[in-house]
Amino acid sequence: MKTRLLMLTAVMSCAFAGNAMALTKEEYKAQNDRISADYKASRDKCGTLKDNAKDICVSEAKGVEKVAKAENEAQYKPSPRNTEKVAFAKADAAYDTAKEKCDDLKGNAKDVCVKDAKAAHVKAKEDAKVTKTAADTSKDKTDKVAEAKKDASSEKREADYKAAKERCDALTGAAKDGCQNDAKAKYGMK
Repeated sequence: MKTRLLMLTAVMSCAFAGNAMALTKEEYKAQNDRISADYKASRDKCGTLKDNAKDICVSEAKGVEKVAKAENEAQYKPSPRNTEKVAFAKADAAYDTAKEKCDDLKGNAKDVCVKDAKAAHVKAKEDAKVTKTAADTSKDKTDKVAEAKKDASSEKREADYKAAKERCDALTGAAKDGCQNDAKAKYGMK
């Protein structure tokens, strides 16, 4: 637990440290080397664990590394695209770890867990796309943002529907049919 808090603290301090100005090439390389070293140390600590706990630990370590590298890149070359990449890295890291945690479950509970993780992943990625589009400075920004929000809403609704539908699979007969109809109505599916 302390290791995870230290990793999170290190990542967060890096994220806030360079936001005011871009990194030099030497700082960027040094930061990447430090990130790689931190990842190796974190992964080595996972070696004492067994089974799925080890898989979760490794997934968390990889996620912290990916996010830190994306943040380092965004500090080195600030742009809306690199900011989006940071959000994608965070979403991917959270999704990968959530899927590993789902491995402790069985049957429909595991399926629901995976669908919920996927829904959260889709939401985070779609929000990042909208944020990137909102950073656009072109004349037709308003139209682009409206279209991005519409697309994001559709993708989020679809992911939520799939998760709700998976929850219905635990039921049988009329209860299952009612559950699926309720999910269709709630998420506007045909």
